[in-house]
Amino acid sequence: MKTLKKLLPGIIIFLLLALLLGPFLVPIPPLENTVSERELADPDSRFIPVGELTVHYKQMGSGEPVFILLHGFGASTFSWREVMAPFAELGRVIAYDRPAFGLTSRPMPGEWKGQNPYSPESQAAIVIGLMDALGVDTAWLVGNSAGGTVSVYTALTYPQRISGLILVDAAIYTGGGSPGWVRPLLATPQMRRIGPLLARQIATSGNDFIRSAFHDPSLVTPEVLEGYRKPLRAHNWDRALWELTSASRPLGLAERLNELNLPVLVITGDDDRIVPTEQSIRLANEIPGAALAVIPNAGHLPHEEKPAEFMQAVREFLKSR
Repeated sequence: MKTLKKLLPGIIIFLLLALLLGPFLVPIPPLENTVSERELADPDSRFIPVGELTVHYKQMGSGEPVFILLHGFGASTFSWREVMAPFAELGRVIAYDRPAFGLTSRPMPGEWKGQNPYSPESQAAIVIGLMDALGVDTAWLVGNSAGGTVSVYTALTYPQRISGLILVDAAIYTGGGSPGWVRPLLATPQMRRIGPLLARQIATSGNDFIRSAFHDPSLVTPEVLEGYRKPLRAHNWDRALWELTSASRPLGLAERLNELNLPVLVITGDDDRIVPTEQSIRLANEIPGAALAVIPNAGHLPHEEKPAEFMQAVREFLKSR
């Protein structure tokens, strides 16, 4: 016991040094074969300056209403490929890549002068900035998963600009960012060094995550996987994903749902294992006057897995307004 007491201070010092210096000793190999976002563009890709970002978006249709589509975590405009044309039959539809995803630019710390573009406040401001840049006064926000989080936060922050919400398996009750006690750790030099390396895990685990988002994983073809993985060929995708992670924080949206005073449709798959179906049912019950559509045999991405049923729910809701 006496020997242990003598060794204890040295053990503690060793562990502290390992925690402080260890991350700086971890080799961080550079990403290989990455290219600029514009080199990955599709024929229908468009780019527009919004604040300090260059936002990648796609657009179809014309007139009113205007629908702005906000994808979830790890996704991009690709996620809306099955419903862009059907939405365009109803009006003008704009899908864009949120910061850290898709082909929107990925500024690094020190490259932006104003607010962190990966912060929740900036993400809401980017929605409005994109609307301004494209001459849109008011719009419906269609948000899937974390895109639903941004949609609700934007509607609460800029209510005069948002006509209504279509929340697709929206992440409102869980997945709202890092708890307060963790955020100071994320900002340490140690975590800022190894954070991008941790973010790279999505490149190896991403395929399984995508399959888990579908009720029928056989629909996740090689072409679908390639569509999701293409943005992982962009410069600094890992560092941008870490910047988004470290800038995230809980927004307390569940406590503010009664402030929403606009038309809301909540859509969920009946087999969502990422944002459990029960949470979307709860969401529809807690938003004043919200409608609910549960799509049978669908998971977290009903707009991809069951696009016809998804659009039928949207059309019926809009006709009822």
